[in-house]
Amino acid sequence: MCMRFYTGLILTILLSAAFFSSCSYKQQQLLFQQQNAAVDTGKISAASGAGTSDYLIRSQDILQIRNLQNARYIVDEVPNGGSVAGGFSAGEGQTYQVDDDGNVALPLIGHLQVAGLTRIQAQKLIEDTYRKNVLVNPIIDLKIVNLKITILGEIRQPGNYSLVKDKTNLVELIGQAGGLTERANEKTIKIIRGDPKNPQVTEINLNKLSTLSDPRIILQNNDIIYIAQNRRSIKTEELQNFSSTIQVGLIVVNTALIIYAFIHK
Repeated sequence: MCMRFYTGLILTILLSAAFFSSCSYKQQQLLFQQQNAAVDTGKISAASGAGTSDYLIRSQDILQIRNLQNARYIVDEVPNGGSVAGGFSAGEGQTYQVDDDGNVALPLIGHLQVAGLTRIQAQKLIEDTYRKNVLVNPIIDLKIVNLKITILGEIRQPGNYSLVKDKTNLVELIGQAGGLTERANEKTIKIIRGDPKNPQVTEINLNKLSTLSDPRIILQNNDIIYIAQNRRSIKTEELQNFSSTIQVGLIVVNTALIIYAFIHK
């Protein structure tokens, strides 16, 4: 009777250990695997290949603006403390936030409506306004500095990255994030984009040289990049989990045999 009890106990513990190790493994592999996410093998969106060049400025965006003819400010008339009309020095220019009405307040020229414009359109509008009213032949550079991308999974430095340059591509981002880990599956890198309720997913194969000219690797604001494990690392992890389960089982068996022997002395 006691032997049957301990045998049943051993089997229960072994099965529980195997189940929980399997669950732990599956939890690591289920990220971004929703069945209702549409996998796009063609165009990722109507704006594929455009990157941020077609992004329309909206309220709360942060614009970094500088006059390339002035090393520090758009114009020289700067109040004490370095703050100008809501902007502040950011190393390569001053930053200004677009207000709720879609306007940006700039020194000496006041409020300009920039919401709904692309970066290039807003840059030209600001340059033309300064040329007409204040400066002689200004050269205005504008960047939208709050745009970002998130990269997760088998990457050496996962996290959020600013998307400042037009037509930043996937390869550039991976390089910026330190490169893929040795466990990465470079054949099925996911780019997730669009409405969170109905995301659009595309899979990129970096093993193909032709991918470098694929417009789908051009990144856009709020893209999520996910890099899963490759099959070799998955099998290695499964083997490690199985080995750990066996080790736990052996410990349980040895303990049960010791208890059994002690009881039947």
